[in-house]
Amino acid sequence: MATRITLLKFPSPFIILFFFLAFAATDNPFGSSKPIRSAIGKHKEKLSHLRFFWHDIVSGPNPTVVQIASAPSTRNSSTFFGSLSMIDDPLTEGPDLSSKLLGRAQGFYASASQQEVGLLMAMNFAFIEGKYNGSTISIMGRNTVFSSVREMPVIGGSGLFRFARGYALAKTNMFDLKTGDAIIEYNVFVMHY
Repeated sequence: MATRITLLKFPSPFIILFFFLAFAATDNPFGSSKPIRSAIGKHKEKLSHLRFFWHDIVSGPNPTVVQIASAPSTRNSSTFFGSLSMIDDPLTEGPDLSSKLLGRAQGFYASASQQEVGLLMAMNFAFIEGKYNGSTISIMGRNTVFSSVREMPVIGGSGLFRFARGYALAKTNMFDLKTGDAIIEYNVFVMHY
Protein backbone atom coordinates (compact mmCIF):
# COMPACT_ATOMS: atom_id res chain seq x y z
CA MET A 1 0.00 0.00 0.00
CA ALA A 2 1.45 3.31 -1.06
CA THR A 3 1.44 6.27 1.24
CA ARG A 4 0.03 9.35 -0.28
CA ILE A 5 1.58 12.65 0.72
CA THR A 6 -0.35 15.84 0.15
CA LEU A 7 1.65 18.98 -0.13
CA LEU A 8 0.07 22.11 1.29
CA LYS A 9 -0.21 24.88 -1.18
CA PHE A 10 0.52 28.27 0.28
CA PRO A 11 -1.53 31.19 -0.98
CA SER A 12 0.00 33.77 -3.17
CA PRO A 13 2.04 36.45 -1.38
CA PHE A 14 -0.45 39.00 -2.73
CA ILE A 15 -3.35 37.30 -0.93
CA ILE A 16 -1.38 37.23 2.31
CA LEU A 17 -0.56 40.91 1.89
CA PHE A 18 -4.24 41.71 1.17
CA PHE A 19 -5.44 40.02 4.42
CA PHE A 20 -2.65 41.64 6.43
CA LEU A 21 -3.61 45.10 5.16
CA ALA A 22 -7.33 44.45 5.73
CA PHE A 23 -6.73 43.57 9.40
CA ALA A 24 -4.19 46.35 9.92
CA ALA A 25 -6.62 48.97 8.58
CA THR A 26 -9.05 48.51 11.49
CA ASP A 27 -8.65 48.66 15.28
CA ASN A 28 -11.02 45.72 15.57
CA PRO A 29 -10.45 42.69 13.31
CA PHE A 30 -14.04 41.55 13.95
CA GLY A 31 -15.66 44.69 12.59
CA SER A 32 -15.22 48.35 12.09
CA SER A 33 -14.85 50.72 15.01
CA LYS A 34 -16.22 53.59 12.90
CA PRO A 35 -19.81 53.38 14.29
CA ILE A 36 -18.47 53.86 17.83
CA ARG A 37 -16.28 56.77 16.80
CA SER A 38 -19.10 58.44 14.87
CA ALA A 39 -21.49 57.98 17.83
CA ILE A 40 -19.08 59.88 20.05
CA GLY A 41 -18.07 62.26 17.30
CA LYS A 42 -15.86 65.13 18.34
CA HIS A 43 -17.71 65.62 21.62
CA LYS A 44 -15.68 65.87 24.79
CA GLU A 45 -16.64 63.90 27.84
CA LYS A 46 -18.37 66.01 30.47
CA LEU A 47 -19.66 65.65 34.01
CA SER A 48 -23.34 66.38 34.67
CA HIS A 49 -24.98 66.65 38.10
CA LEU A 50 -28.70 65.86 38.20
CA ARG A 51 -30.86 66.28 41.29
CA PHE A 52 -34.41 65.00 41.57
CA PHE A 53 -36.85 63.25 43.91
CA TRP A 54 -37.95 59.62 43.56
CA HIS A 55 -41.48 58.83 44.80
CA ASP A 56 -42.03 55.20 45.80
CA ILE A 57 -45.80 54.97 46.32
CA VAL A 58 -46.99 51.74 47.95
CA SER A 59 -50.38 52.92 49.25
CA GLY A 60 -53.52 54.30 47.64
CA PRO A 61 -55.43 53.42 44.49
CA ASN A 62 -52.47 53.87 42.08
CA PRO A 63 -49.31 52.44 43.64
CA THR A 64 -46.09 52.90 41.66
CA VAL A 65 -44.50 49.81 43.22
CA VAL A 66 -45.88 46.29 43.30
CA GLN A 67 -44.47 43.21 44.93
CA ILE A 68 -44.12 40.55 42.23
CA ALA A 69 -42.44 37.73 44.18
CA SER A 70 -41.43 36.62 47.64
CA ALA A 71 -40.11 33.52 49.37
CA PRO A 72 -42.20 31.60 51.92
CA SER A 73 -39.82 32.82 54.63
CA THR A 74 -40.15 36.51 53.62
CA ARG A 75 -43.17 36.99 55.93
CA ASN A 76 -41.07 36.05 58.97
CA SER A 77 -38.01 38.08 57.95
CA SER A 78 -37.34 41.42 59.67
CA THR A 79 -35.52 42.55 56.50
CA PHE A 80 -38.14 41.25 54.01
CA PHE A 81 -35.39 39.00 52.60
CA GLY A 82 -36.51 37.39 49.34
CA SER A 83 -39.08 40.01 48.34
CA LEU A 84 -38.98 41.39 44.77
CA SER A 85 -40.84 44.54 43.68
CA MET A 86 -41.32 46.20 40.29
CA ILE A 87 -41.33 50.01 40.12
CA ASP A 88 -42.53 52.79 37.86
CA ASP A 89 -41.84 55.70 40.21
CA PRO A 90 -42.20 59.38 39.32
CA LEU A 91 -39.08 61.56 39.35
CA THR A 92 -39.90 65.14 40.23
CA GLU A 93 -38.02 68.43 40.46
CA GLY A 94 -38.94 68.97 44.10
CA PRO A 95 -39.96 66.76 47.03
CA ASP A 96 -43.69 67.35 46.47
CA LEU A 97 -45.37 64.88 44.13
CA SER A 98 -47.14 67.84 42.53
CA SER A 99 -43.82 69.43 41.46
CA LYS A 100 -42.63 69.23 37.87
CA LEU A 101 -42.39 65.66 36.53
CA LEU A 102 -38.91 65.06 35.07
CA GLY A 103 -39.20 61.37 34.28
CA ARG A 104 -39.76 57.93 35.78
CA ALA A 105 -37.64 55.35 37.58
CA GLN A 106 -38.47 51.99 36.02
CA GLY A 107 -37.03 48.68 37.15
CA PHE A 108 -37.05 46.57 40.28
CA TYR A 109 -35.63 46.21 43.75
CA ALA A 110 -35.12 43.06 45.74
CA SER A 111 -34.45 42.57 49.43
CA ALA A 112 -31.06 40.89 49.29
CA SER A 113 -29.80 41.03 52.89
CA GLN A 114 -30.68 38.92 55.91
CA GLN A 115 -28.97 41.25 58.42
CA GLU A 116 -30.33 44.69 57.41
CA VAL A 117 -32.80 46.17 54.96
CA GLY A 118 -30.47 46.07 51.99
CA LEU A 119 -31.86 46.20 48.48
CA LEU A 120 -30.45 45.21 45.12
CA MET A 121 -31.62 48.08 42.90
CA ALA A 122 -31.76 47.83 39.11
CA MET A 123 -33.52 50.72 37.40
CA ASN A 124 -33.51 53.16 34.55
CA PHE A 125 -34.11 56.84 35.11
CA ALA A 126 -36.14 57.61 31.96
CA PHE A 127 -36.28 61.38 31.43
CA ILE A 128 -39.19 63.13 29.70
CA GLU A 129 -38.30 66.79 30.21
CA GLY A 130 -35.86 69.34 28.84
CA LYS A 131 -32.68 68.51 26.97
CA TYR A 132 -32.57 65.00 28.49
CA ASN A 133 -36.03 64.10 27.11
CA GLY A 134 -35.81 60.54 25.72
CA SER A 135 -32.50 59.77 27.44
CA THR A 136 -31.94 57.28 30.26
CA ILE A 137 -29.44 56.60 33.02
CA SER A 138 -29.09 53.02 34.27
CA ILE A 139 -28.36 52.30 37.94
CA MET A 140 -27.54 48.98 39.52
CA GLY A 141 -26.26 48.57 43.03
CA ARG A 142 -26.78 48.02 46.73
CA ASN A 143 -29.07 50.29 48.72
CA THR A 144 -28.96 49.94 52.51
CA VAL A 145 -32.23 51.73 53.12
CA PHE A 146 -31.60 53.00 56.67
CA SER A 147 -28.14 54.45 55.95
CA SER A 148 -28.18 58.24 55.81
CA VAL A 149 -26.67 58.32 52.29
CA ARG A 150 -26.42 55.39 49.90
CA GLU A 151 -24.14 55.27 46.86
CA MET A 152 -24.97 53.24 43.75
CA PRO A 153 -23.08 53.05 40.46
CA VAL A 154 -24.27 54.39 37.11
CA ILE A 155 -23.66 51.49 34.73
CA GLY A 156 -24.77 53.03 31.44
CA GLY A 157 -27.34 55.08 29.63
CA SER A 158 -28.92 55.98 26.33
CA GLY A 159 -29.54 59.10 24.26
CA LEU A 160 -27.46 61.96 25.63
CA PHE A 161 -26.13 59.54 28.27
CA ARG A 162 -24.56 57.00 25.90
CA PHE A 163 -21.38 55.55 27.39
CA ALA A 164 -22.42 56.97 30.79
CA ARG A 165 -20.61 56.14 34.00
CA GLY A 166 -20.70 57.64 37.44
CA TYR A 167 -22.57 57.30 40.70
CA ALA A 168 -25.86 58.17 42.38
CA LEU A 169 -26.28 59.32 45.97
CA ALA A 170 -29.65 58.53 47.54
CA LYS A 171 -30.88 60.23 50.71
CA THR A 172 -34.26 59.63 52.33
CA ASN A 173 -36.38 62.77 52.38
CA MET A 174 -39.50 61.08 53.82
CA PHE A 175 -40.51 57.53 54.79
CA ASP A 176 -43.95 56.64 56.15
CA LEU A 177 -43.73 53.52 58.34
CA LYS A 178 -47.51 52.94 58.14
CA THR A 179 -47.94 53.10 54.35
CA GLY A 180 -44.42 52.26 53.16
CA ASP A 181 -44.43 55.34 50.91
CA ALA A 182 -41.06 57.04 50.50
CA ILE A 183 -39.53 60.11 48.91
CA ILE A 184 -35.83 59.81 48.14
CA GLU A 185 -33.56 62.63 47.00
CA TYR A 186 -31.17 61.52 44.26
CA ASN A 187 -27.98 63.35 43.31
CA VAL A 188 -26.54 61.73 40.21
CA PHE A 189 -23.04 62.53 38.96
CA VAL A 190 -22.59 61.14 35.47
CA MET A 191 -19.77 61.28 32.94
CA HIS A 192 -21.05 61.25 29.34
CA TYR A 193 -20.43 62.70 25.89
